Amino acid sequence: MSVGVSTSAPLLPTSDADTVTSTFSLTDYVVFVLLLVFSLVIGLYHAFRGWGRHTVGQLLMADREMSCLPVALSLLATFQSAVAILGVPSEIYRFGTQYWFLGCCYFLGLLIPAHVFIPVFYRLHLTSAYEYLELRFNKAVRVCGTVTFIFQMVIYMGVVLYAPSLALNAVTGFDLWLSVLTLGIVCTVYTALGGLKAVIWTDVFQTLVMFIGQLVVIIVGSAKVGGLGHVWEVASQHGLISGIVLDPDPFVRHTFWTLAFGGVFMMLSLYGVNQAQVQRYLSSRTEKAAVLSCYAVFPCQQLVLCMSCLIGLVMFVYYQEYAMSAQQAQAAPDQFVLYFVMDLLKDLPGLPGLFVACLFSGSLSTISSAFNSLATVTMEDLIRPWFPPFSEVQAIMLSRILAFGYGLLCLGMAYVSSQMGPVLQAALSIFGMVGGPLLGLFCLGMFFPCANPPGAIVGLLAGLIMAFWIGIGSIVSNMASGMAPSPHNISSFSLPSNLTTVTMTTLMPSTTLSKPTGLQHFYSLSYLWYSAHNSTTVVVVGLIVSLLTGGMRGRTLNPRTIYPVLPKLLALLPLSCQKRFHCTSYSQDLSVDTATFPEKMSNGMLKNGRDKEAMAVPEEGSAHQGNSPTFILQETSL
Repeated sequence: MSVGVSTSAPLLPTSDADTVTSTFSLTDYVVFVLLLVFSLVIGLYHAFRGWGRHTVGQLLMADREMSCLPVALSLLATFQSAVAILGVPSEIYRFGTQYWFLGCCYFLGLLIPAHVFIPVFYRLHLTSAYEYLELRFNKAVRVCGTVTFIFQMVIYMGVVLYAPSLALNAVTGFDLWLSVLTLGIVCTVYTALGGLKAVIWTDVFQTLVMFIGQLVVIIVGSAKVGGLGHVWEVASQHGLISGIVLDPDPFVRHTFWTLAFGGVFMMLSLYGVNQAQVQRYLSSRTEKAAVLSCYAVFPCQQLVLCMSCLIGLVMFVYYQEYAMSAQQAQAAPDQFVLYFVMDLLKDLPGLPGLFVACLFSGSLSTISSAFNSLATVTMEDLIRPWFPPFSEVQAIMLSRILAFGYGLLCLGMAYVSSQMGPVLQAALSIFGMVGGPLLGLFCLGMFFPCANPPGAIVGLLAGLIMAFWIGIGSIVSNMASGMAPSPHNISSFSLPSNLTTVTMTTLMPSTTLSKPTGLQHFYSLSYLWYSAHNSTTVVVVGLIVSLLTGGMRGRTLNPRTIYPVLPKLLALLPLSCQKRFHCTSYSQDLSVDTATFPEKMSNGMLKNGRDKEAMAVPEEGSAHQGNSPTFILQETSL
């Protein structure tokens, strides 16, 4: 079944009985409460362990002593939100397995961060990813990046807390605001008191709960319908098993190219430059451990994607054999999975509670990461640079107050989300819209030595304007025409393993009878190309403005902030070609140890008073070890 065109939801057998919302047994409540208790205990353990001897480094960066495995599981849990647990199986159930090809983008989406972004960030010994922007450009660009990130995360964290609570309330009758308040308070307490180390270790526990909860659904569901072999056979008969769609049209919602290559940019915006992930890389005890943690996420992501897709297939086959109530048939797509689980596990006390624990583990891990990263960037980017130095005790207290403050703000945003009504989808989409421009800003600085601060700021603004134009324009256009927002362009924020996939399955799409034209067609750009389109806008506009304003002429370029793309590409050529390019392009070589960069800069060694710029490229044959790689500064004319 091709999902490249809009289709209606599959027809389902329904029963005549009116089904009221399912209720939890005592055992289910016990299982759910145990999740909250264990999460709180882990957080409080790290909070009170060594109380009074904590430092800001421990609170915000886990003392940069974390090992590979917990960091990898935390990276996975951060963007495996409850929205993904509910949304991805629903996507497979309604449109088939074409979405499964998203796994193809994981390879490049993690390989590039491991070998490009992590080495640059780690060797600069950063705390906030946005410190890089000041080192590369100036303080104004750093503030712009930080404010954009804060806006993105504040909108996101309220929705990711409210949306699953609303779905759970609709299906089970579980009190909406009790679940919102419980999750918000528990998460705020262990994040504010325990810091990043508490967040990482609770993420490890919550990841295991998510795996177990989804695995139970697959095992019980497949056993009830005759095994996974039968599931695959029935799904194939109904056209749910999709082949490779090689249509290159970027306006088709899901094709192989859209999923495998458009998805790479989405992954880079998450695993390359998002503060929640960068902070975890930088908490690793060595650069090698950070890179290995990025590698370790790859098989975990593939496993999570497979499990989510299998749940969708099992759910489809289950409802081919068992009647669905009229109430379930009319439910919103993001409630399908919960209805299915309550049907499937109703005779097995404790297992519905386990799945709800799995669902809320996704919320807890995502929200705690948001709190911690927001507190870190606020402290490092907006307070420390502008206020007198704090004592260690004052800094710790302020960091905890910030985390508590963001926790209260999250509860407030959850209430705002409840009042949004049809505007909620636009709020969900904002996360995906902002990720692309931020990726473009970092790429502009890291790969283009001629880019300057005016170019960076104008490029970021252009990328944000383009993102909101396409994203909001699409939603408003479809609302005006009386349609549900089209699945062509809904920006997703919780694809398995990531925080930026805005629920593409939140609303049921209607059957499209004719192709859109004009701006309608422009608005139908596939959501998976959003990050690529918006980041490219930032880079192109940023380069044009930089060249028009003189590039880096008269400004100092820190070579540690540049990733030498051209020399890396030339290294792939035959040796004779490398020598030829080397001879024609290198006019002057100056070996500089970046460990002494500030001293040499102050002595004027890196000042560029002529119409030239200093571009950092790695010395041929040199070993890049430790925090002091050796560079050759090549002077090239603009």
